[in-house]
Amino acid sequence: MMLKKLCCFVWLVLYHLLLPAFVSSKDHGNPANDLVEIINENRTALKLPKLNDSPGLGCMALQYVELCKDNCTGNRAVNCKPPEDDFTEVFAPNCGVELPTFGTITGHIVGCESKYLQPSEAFSHVIIKDNKALSLLRNKSHKEVGVGLVGFHKGPFFWCILFSDGQTNSTFVLEDRGKGIKQKTGCYSGSTFPCSYCAWSFHSIL
Repeated sequence: MMLKKLCCFVWLVLYHLLLPAFVSSKDHGNPANDLVEIINENRTALKLPKLNDSPGLGCMALQYVELCKDNCTGNRAVNCKPPEDDFTEVFAPNCGVELPTFGTITGHIVGCESKYLQPSEAFSHVIIKDNKALSLLRNKSHKEVGVGLVGFHKGPFFWCILFSDGQTNSTFVLEDRGKGIKQKTGCYSGSTFPCSYCAWSFHSIL
């Protein structure tokens, strides 16, 4: 009897975690922001605190998936693992992250799909695709999150989520609030810039 109740409880938790209708995601013109909203709604459903949306992490997440553009496998996995030094030597400088504010990245989730998916679909089918991703989403040490996504002409679409245990407005700080970033493709969460043409074209192909 106890085992049956436990199984029901587990399924109930997963149901609330993965049910897109539970999340009030809205189209604000930036799907990366929508994904942050979905992540936070699903965390609060489990009585976990919301994560701060970090533009610095979001920009680096976009850098990550741009680097992995040729590495999408058939099972929505990304066969690409940039060297750890790339975060401080490539991604952070490209984004204008002030190096003294570079914090600890506590986890990342990367996925891909042959076509564009709406944020709720991407969350359910690409991002939260196994128990490891579920566990990472529910990690209590996370304090910040950043999302990057990009699509390539006649190619796959990539999503990346970066987590950090940094404090709001003190880690992954962008120089001049990111005004110097030259965003050419894709979207990242927390950005004051609209998605590039490539990102806007996501909606035109639906």
